[in-house]
Amino acid sequence: MDATTTDPQPASRAIKVRCCIVGGGPAGMMLGYLLGRAGIDVVVLEKHADFFRDFRGDTVHPSTLQVMDELGLIDGFLKLPHQRLQTMDGLFGGTRVRIADLSRLDTKYPFIAFMPQWDFLNFLRQEGQRFASLKVMMNTEAVDLIRSGETIAGVRARTPDGVVDIAADLTIACDGRHSTVRERAGLAVEEIGAPMDVLWFRAGRTPDETENLFARVEPGKMMITFDRGDYWQCAYVIAKGQYDAMKARGLQALLDDVVRMAPVLRRGIADVKSFDDVKLLTVAINRLTRWTRPGLLLIGDAAHAMSPVGGVGVNLAVQDAVATANLLAERLKTGCPSEDELDAVRRRRVFPVKMTQAMQVVVQNNIISGALKGGDRPLKVPLIVRLITAWPWLQGIPARFLALGVRPEHVQSKAASAP
Repeated sequence: MDATTTDPQPASRAIKVRCCIVGGGPAGMMLGYLLGRAGIDVVVLEKHADFFRDFRGDTVHPSTLQVMDELGLIDGFLKLPHQRLQTMDGLFGGTRVRIADLSRLDTKYPFIAFMPQWDFLNFLRQEGQRFASLKVMMNTEAVDLIRSGETIAGVRARTPDGVVDIAADLTIACDGRHSTVRERAGLAVEEIGAPMDVLWFRAGRTPDETENLFARVEPGKMMITFDRGDYWQCAYVIAKGQYDAMKARGLQALLDDVVRMAPVLRRGIADVKSFDDVKLLTVAINRLTRWTRPGLLLIGDAAHAMSPVGGVGVNLAVQDAVATANLLAERLKTGCPSEDELDAVRRRRVFPVKMTQAMQVVVQNNIISGALKGGDRPLKVPLIVRLITAWPWLQGIPARFLALGVRPEHVQSKAASAP
């Protein structure tokens, strides 16, 4: 094989697998589990030594809970610490509104589970250990692609023990919105845009502090809070590119705004001691027009970055993984699928991706942008929000979109027979 990379550093060793998954996030770990379950020789590369990173998507929606149920994992999964959300209430310019009510859904798990993403990923990793064909390599970062002519033939990865070449019939990139694989493959990104960025932080919570509010919108300001048991997880929305101006105002000005909007945080806000405790999420909505090269497929955030609107990113990634296993697992048992067979994943998933992003853009343009402009006029609750609040039966419509998404996937890939 005339394999080449652009990395001049020589590899100290080589590995050969059927499938190499780059990235141990929700898409990568779910796909690794599904392919390992199917008996396919697969390795998942995760560049960090563990999954412990704060302020990552940790809303597990009913669509994902259904997948866990179909895999026989739901009982153990729901034993992990989590909080459950059924209704989404907010204050819009001082008027109380209800955005969605998941209890109206005819689904087995009518709630959103708030669970740290590292618990979700560790759970999949531990459950996957029973599959001899699945290997997860932590602290292993893909730095380049191996090519054989026009075909992607694997990746070159950096490990604590040196550089390793991982030859693979199929490489699947699940390495996020800043995908190294995508950049090395030369795949162009179509930017759709977002009017805001988000500041994430935690505030302490005591047992007597309870509040059902989910979102608060005021002229020029927007904030979301999540009850996480012993702390409040908070998202303070700012206009795109205004982070430096926010910092220039000083931390105390930010905290004063936060407490005024959400008095329940008055005591716990002391946990935010500096801007080091505030993480900036640069919001982007984009997608690839092409998800494949010969021997290569991209899914999850590597193929389509989602806005945090609706908290659907984790669940779209899981849906991508399920669809990929459904479409490719059997074919992978005999070798690499053709590029047309790989593109079946894009053809299956591009409609739900486009529809979800379109809905996020509608919310951004009609609610968030208007709120962030500020001004002296009091905020007026949008007509659609007034109607949903007034007619409870309508609350099931946004609930279904958030909970199940567009074209939810179900596990169809077969488990390998026990030896």
